[in-house]
Amino acid sequence: MAEQEEVACTAGDSQVMDQRLGWRELYLSEDWWAIWFSTVLLSLVVVGVVAKVPNIGKWSTNPLAAFPTDLLPPLGLLAVGLAGLTAIGVVVMQCDWKKYLAGFGVIFLLSSLSYFLAHQETMKAWGLGYAIWALGIGLTISNTVGTPSWLREGAKSEMFIKTGLVLLGAEILFSKILKLGAPGLLVAWVVTPTVIVAMWFFGTRWLDMASKRLVIIIAAATSVCGVSAAIATAAACRAKKAELTLAVGMTMIFTVAMMIGMPALSKALGLPEAVGGAWLGGTIDSTGAVVAAGAFLGEEAERVAAVVKMIQNVLIGVVAFLVAVFWVARVEQDADGPRPGLMEIWYRFPKFIVGFVLASLIFSLVLMPIMGPDEVGSVLDQSKVFRGWFFCIAFVSIGLESNFRELSSQLVGGKPIILYLVGQSFNIMLTLLMAYIAFGGVLFSLEP
Repeated sequence: MAEQEEVACTAGDSQVMDQRLGWRELYLSEDWWAIWFSTVLLSLVVVGVVAKVPNIGKWSTNPLAAFPTDLLPPLGLLAVGLAGLTAIGVVVMQCDWKKYLAGFGVIFLLSSLSYFLAHQETMKAWGLGYAIWALGIGLTISNTVGTPSWLREGAKSEMFIKTGLVLLGAEILFSKILKLGAPGLLVAWVVTPTVIVAMWFFGTRWLDMASKRLVIIIAAATSVCGVSAAIATAAACRAKKAELTLAVGMTMIFTVAMMIGMPALSKALGLPEAVGGAWLGGTIDSTGAVVAAGAFLGEEAERVAAVVKMIQNVLIGVVAFLVAVFWVARVEQDADGPRPGLMEIWYRFPKFIVGFVLASLIFSLVLMPIMGPDEVGSVLDQSKVFRGWFFCIAFVSIGLESNFRELSSQLVGGKPIILYLVGQSFNIMLTLLMAYIAFGGVLFSLEP
């Protein structure tokens, strides 16, 4: 293994870097650069320097409709801006910035293609979002012609996804969480830890899966909020890239199926809108898919589903922290060695979660009272687009860095699929029960 001082360029690789760098971690770690990037982007939007973040347009039968003439200059400026901003971190982390910029340019184009395909009306209706297209395009290239070294230099997947997660933190507003109060908390915060614990024991004890990291990643993805939770948990337990890719791929595939099937099942069961919405919000593993599925049931279901999912998203940071502590104290603890101290936990803790939490606190407790809900909402409309671009770029990068041989090695015996199916089935049934108790008038008297 290379010395710590010589592997700054791979700081995001949790298998390589121990991160005992002291204050130098602030500029040698991708976790901290994710915070710095997000701070710059959010600040630019808040002060009004960035008024509108461009994105690929929607289209039906005419592909050119996705690229109106007034979109191309801002889209090019976005590519240059994101490349320049992230290149600062790349240079400081002592990576090859020339290869990075070349690779980033191609990855941005592939991300634009992913958005283009996802924004076609039929694809959008079927729930085939940018994430599944981005991952699929990256995997196709990696497993056919192969990913050249210069392109791989631009695929800083962890740096991109962590930046997106910090930006996501700004969207977790306490005022929205409080709208559903105790009923929403009951559905999101009682079911989630129960499912994680149940899936952990099922995967490690009953299925006896070889990779405990894969077990906890799938459990977090199933019970919290899919891809975002999987990535945060993978960072906390230092998972391999193939383990994360497998968990993300399974989650996205089943999310599409659940988005289509669960609203129909909710109607077949005759569930009230609020109950159906809470059920969807607590089980479907993507905020976008949750909103789309809730809209099938009605406005109230859409509102309840979105807020329940947002309450659940709060647990991303909590779960990542607890997993980091559990991994240090129990899973990787040397039976003959000393008990790990607080500093060991801090070394292992994914630092971008600090940014995630701070973004939520600042937007909820500082900017909301100062700017008001409408202005903050306008800011978040633009930060969500930034977040979407970073996620899309990250999924392309993950695909480019992965190959089916590594993924197939994780599927020995089909145990990961069994774990997901059993865990998600348990999650669906338990969430339905809690949704009925919380929003069906059993435990709480809800306003009409």
